[in-house]
Formats: sequence, C-alpha cells, structure tokens
Amino acid sequence: MPRFESDSDARRLGEALAALRREANLSQAEAGERVGMTSQGWGLYESGKRPGLFRPDVQRRLTTAIGASPEALALKLGAPPASPPDPASGMENTGRAFAGPATGTRRLQLSNDDLAPWAASGVVLEYEPGRWPRRGQGCVIETTDGELRVRLYERADAEALIVHGLRGGEERIDRAATRQVSAVVARLDV
Repeated sequence: MPRFESDSDARRLGEALAALRREANLSQAEAGERVGMTSQGWGLYESGKRPGLFRPDVQRRLTTAIGASPEALALKLGAPPASPPDPASGMENTGRAFAGPATGTRRLQLSNDDLAPWAASGVVLEYEPGRWPRRGQGCVIETTDGELRVRLYERADAEALIVHGLRGGEERIDRAATRQVSAVVARLDV
C-alpha cells in the first residue's frame, strides 16, 4: 500500500463503498459480476485490502457498477469529493517523453468495432491526456500527423509502443511518430 495512505483510510473508503452497495441492494457477488471480478475481489476493496480504491478511475468503475458515483462515495465518507491527482503523485510516467501535466478529461466516440469486445462502435471513451496507461488499459494515441488511434496498451520500449487493436492484432507504433499517449479512464455506453 502506498505510504501516504493509512490502513484506516483504506478501511474507511472500503466501508463507504460497502454502504453504497448495500443501499443498492446488491451482494458482493452481484456487484463484482457487474465489473468482471469475483465477490472475493470486490470484498478486498470493501475491507480496505486493495489500495486501488484510492484511484479515481477505480472509484468511477466500482461506483458506476452499483448505480452510484465517486461523489456519492466521498459524501458517504463525510469528505468533499477528491480532487484530481497531483502529477507528482506517481500517477504519470515522468521517465518517458510523453510525461506532462494532466489537462482534464476528454471524450471520444468510437465509430468502428476494431476494439470489440473491449469497446464497440458507439461507445464513448473518456480519456485523460498526459496520464500513462497500465498494461491492458485502453489508450488514445495522438500521432504527429494529428490522427487519434484508440488501442489497448501492452508495453513500450525505447523505439515503440506495443499495443493491441484492429481486432486483437499486436501493433508497434514508432515513438517518433507519437505526440501524446492518454489513458482511457471510463467507457460510457450511449
């Protein structure tokens, strides 16, 4: 668990999530199924044993699954809603050429099924410019010619980004041809 978060903070946040889930009349298994995890996985968040609950994208995904919002989670804690993470908090990769301050989220609607079943045509992706994606996370890649490519991030090396897309195939995108990489933080069905 990160050093700036105490065990009691994680437990309090988990208890607030549990209270919201109970208000929605859902079991841990039902809530977990809605986000593709087991009841045990969901229970780890509620017990404060998974520190990922401090991340805004995780809060959004879990609260949306139970018909709530990150703001409702913050209100359940009795605290104001969390502000965006500080770029110095480790949420961004400062060792890469793509590092930089987050400029707020943006939205992009998919017009094809290249990323099915992860996201299909019509799905709106919310992404955060300057936030580096994790392995398996959606990302929006802006190329130097202005094109936006939506892919699933795999890894990167000194020369290229390795991503999945175009019906699951692996693709290498030259770093020299890449202006910015942004993590997808939400998928919204419209």
